[in-house]
Formats: sequence, C-alpha cells, structure tokens
Amino acid sequence: MKKFGIKIKGIVKNGDKFLILQKWYDDRITEPYQWEFVDGDLEYGISLDAYVRQMVNDATGLDAVIDSIPYTWSYELGDMQIIGIAYLCHVDSDMVILSEAVSDFKWVKAEELPEYIENRGVLADLAKTGII
Repeated sequence: MKKFGIKIKGIVKNGDKFLILQKWYDDRITEPYQWEFVDGDLEYGISLDAYVRQMVNDATGLDAVIDSIPYTWSYELGDMQIIGIAYLCHVDSDMVILSEAVSDFKWVKAEELPEYIENRGVLADLAKTGII
C-alpha cells in the first residue's frame, strides 16, 4: 500500500535576514548538527497555515505571518512519497526563544545561506524562486 507524507518548511525572514536553526540529526554522521529552516511533518486534520504558524512559534517563540508558498518538492522513501511545501514567512522581531529540539540559531543574509545550508536541493529551490 502506497502512502503519502507532507513536510512543511517555514522560511522565516526578518528584514533582509533569514532565520536558520541548528538541529541534531544523527551521531553516526560526520556533522550530526546541521543548519536548516524551521520544518516539520504535517499531521492529519490540521490546517496548513495554522500548522506553519504553530511550528515556527513552537521552535522559536516567534509569531510568523505567511507571505507566500515559493516552491514545493517531493521524494520517495521506501513505499512512501513525501510531498514538501515551503512557506515564506516574515516576523517583526529577532528575539528567538529556542525549543529544546533546537541547539542554536542565526539570522543570516541570503548570500550567506550557502555557508550554512548543506542541502543543495534546498539552495537550488531558493535560487530558482529568486529568494537567494
């Protein structure tokens, strides 16, 4: 039986800077902590927009306003297809209160993102949409 999962990415911006978070992934890899945008797995029955705002608030303490959906993506993992939706959001504050799942954060300019984000697919998607 084939299944679907939905990943949500919150690309949070304040002025000309983007919020990136450092999260632990796996101590079996060379760099177990990696920088990324806010993200999560959508659960059944939850409104997409409400989930994005809640996800950003839970991870950072910030109240996000959704601007747009700049891109989507998909990939297969075993018998599951993962659909991803990226939301561009803005916040009026840079005062971050991290959740326990996040080890650090940075506000960086668009041109600095390739120094931190290792996922080249994410960087390519951001470039195609003109975000970076």
